[in-house]
Amino acid sequence: MSFKNSGLLLAGLLLVPGLAVAAQLNQANTTWVLTATALVLFMTIPGLSLFYAGLVRSKNVLSVLMQCFSITCLVSILWLAGVYSFIFADGGDLQKVIGGASKVFLPDIDTVTLIGDIPETVYFMFQMTFAIITPALIVGAFAERMKFSAMLWFSGLWLIVVYLPVCHWMWGGGWLADMGAMDFAGGIVIHVNAGVAALVSALVLGNRKGFPTTAMPPHNMTMVVTGAGMLWVGWYGFNAGSALTADGRAGMAMLVTHIGAASGSLTWMCIEWKRFGKPSVLGIVTGMVAGLGTITPASGFVGPFGALVIGVTAGMVCFYATQYVKRTLKIDDSLDVFPVHGVGGVTGSLLTGVFASSSLGGLGLPEGVSILGQVGVQALAVLMTAIWSGLFSYLILKLLDKWLGLRVTPDEEVQGLDTALHEETGYLDL
Repeated sequence: MSFKNSGLLLAGLLLVPGLAVAAQLNQANTTWVLTATALVLFMTIPGLSLFYAGLVRSKNVLSVLMQCFSITCLVSILWLAGVYSFIFADGGDLQKVIGGASKVFLPDIDTVTLIGDIPETVYFMFQMTFAIITPALIVGAFAERMKFSAMLWFSGLWLIVVYLPVCHWMWGGGWLADMGAMDFAGGIVIHVNAGVAALVSALVLGNRKGFPTTAMPPHNMTMVVTGAGMLWVGWYGFNAGSALTADGRAGMAMLVTHIGAASGSLTWMCIEWKRFGKPSVLGIVTGMVAGLGTITPASGFVGPFGALVIGVTAGMVCFYATQYVKRTLKIDDSLDVFPVHGVGGVTGSLLTGVFASSSLGGLGLPEGVSILGQVGVQALAVLMTAIWSGLFSYLILKLLDKWLGLRVTPDEEVQGLDTALHEETGYLDL
């Protein structure tokens, strides 16, 4: 999703956004990135919104839709007000750690300002859609029990304190990029980052009333499948758009994204079928999301065979991670954000170091780097991101708990957040 990805695909080089200056606008690349931007926003609204809303109980359907919608608005304003700048502007002596303030409110950007061969306005928007979906993913961990005010404060502070530095380290010319970590479209920056924050959120808020003894099935599986289909289609913009070019690199990223989704989906379905006797619709769509999240970091670096192995691995690993978190640890990550996105992001990031190798059908590791060496770099990047996200997510949540309180009251939770917090209902009582 940054110029480093294009450079790594061509020659194992890192090109930091803003350093690559093209002579003229490339209309084909601009058109593709504009389209990809719309696809990624489509993943959050309406894709993720409907997927999550269908998974919760009917009394909380509007609350989840409201959370995803409001996060989209909040992140967009914060992105303009400085988050984009401190990720992608030149940070001078602090460049390895943080960007600079020169792009706050975009004072010097007009219709002819380019990054590479596309308008910076387009690049700004494309990167913004990634920043929007990342905190929106975390919503699934604390669904049905967090105050709306606390959710807004947490999402805004998390974007600034957690997402901003990690994104800069990887995609803005920071120290993770210097180290040689590979993350084409967000396995580390988005899925590991949000997945760890989701686990911390679930632990800090505690389980929903009645969990795990009371059944809490999805209230509308039709809505879930509709949202899942939108996620699958939108993910082409997520991964293939990260090439920032309308060429074979984008085509390969789209191909491996599709193979990862399909193989993850079928693998999850087959495991569930064998274990429980029947294949479920919820299982097949969850396997798809696991496959997509796991192929994301590798999508610009691996070939079809690597995508197939990564997708199958995602279906297996994420299925058993979900069972372990819910049934053994009894942690109420409401919509399985950590076992699907977090575990998937870790798995895909590590396997990127394996299947990017040209000997295994990938597009090649940096010159002089072995598979083992690259896996070690990937593991360190995953570990540092997990530590940063876990620590500061915890601190933000505890601060907000002291100030605002995180959870709704027990009575409000029983009543449902739609009525208790918004005085609205998703469905008329017939």
